[in-house]
Amino acid sequence: MTFVQIIDCKTDQVDEMNRLLDTWIELTRGRRTATHSIVGSDRADARHVVEIVEFPSYEEAMRNSRMPETNRIFSKMVALCDEPPTFVDLDVVRDDQFDKSTVRSFFDAIGTGDVDLLRQLISPDYRDNDPADETGPLTADEFVAKMGTYGAAFDAAFTVRSQCAEGDLISSRWTWEGTHTGAFRGLPATHRQLDTTGTTTFRLEHGRLAEGWWNWDNMRLLRQLGLIQPSG
Repeated sequence: MTFVQIIDCKTDQVDEMNRLLDTWIELTRGRRTATHSIVGSDRADARHVVEIVEFPSYEEAMRNSRMPETNRIFSKMVALCDEPPTFVDLDVVRDDQFDKSTVRSFFDAIGTGDVDLLRQLISPDYRDNDPADETGPLTADEFVAKMGTYGAAFDAAFTVRSQCAEGDLISSRWTWEGTHTGAFRGLPATHRQLDTTGTTTFRLEHGRLAEGWWNWDNMRLLRQLGLIQPSG
């Protein structure tokens, strides 16, 4: 179970505290068990500082706290504070990552051909960037139309294998499998079983996809269809 520790303190030496955290990160590289750290200052009181640290589990957090470097740096951090910091230890019982869920719904919508849902998920100003598309960046309408041609040509579905998030960017590693059931690039249905892989990164605004960048093995798809011949 994911474990989160909240450290609450007051200090007017926030810059020095950040330098200590940088030192700890450097000293514990390859051994620390903390996976994510956020430091924030109170807008109503800049001296009120909160650090939120995430660990895979409580046990991993305890391993982290027992490292000599952790104790040494923490002692120096305490010395920067007006009074001893307070701690809140939390076992995470719910973790909703809304942007990741939106992207998963996007891939589901493509697979099922749900155009209405697809339009709900992308911004009216959406721009799609795919090196495999020679026409260049596509508008929202052009992208929906393109997905319509794929939906008419293939009975297929995406499987999202993993996702990473940073700020407003979500990167998804996926596989695509299906059957060629309709005309595609002038080729009648072959009913061949097809598969390919790729990674797509989306930028989101207000919970909707605003821009997308695709990197996928389109050559594999074309070879399986017989539209290009294997090299060598």
